[in-house]
Amino acid sequence: MPTYDYKCTVCSHFFEVFQPMSAEPIKQCPKCNGKVKRLIGAGLEPIFKGSGFYQTDYKSSQNSKTVTDSGKAKTDSSKVIKKDTNTSAA
Repeated sequence: MPTYDYKCTVCSHFFEVFQPMSAEPIKQCPKCNGKVKRLIGAGLEPIFKGSGFYQTDYKSSQNSKTVTDSGKAKTDSSKVIKKDTNTSAA
């Protein structure tokens, strides 16, 4: 079910309603009972979870950041080269 954005034409109250696509649009503001207008959203980008997608598997890895399921960027520790700092002369 999508989330629809509404704005009251009387008090300019902005609110969101989680409702099915087949449901009638909301007609009254929950704050002042004024007339509301449903806003057109820009939409979201698709979320690629799992393997087999260009976005997750085949895209050039110029930077070593990957995106977790929560959408936060993290560095890929498998691509970090560690130098041996133990330079003791024998």
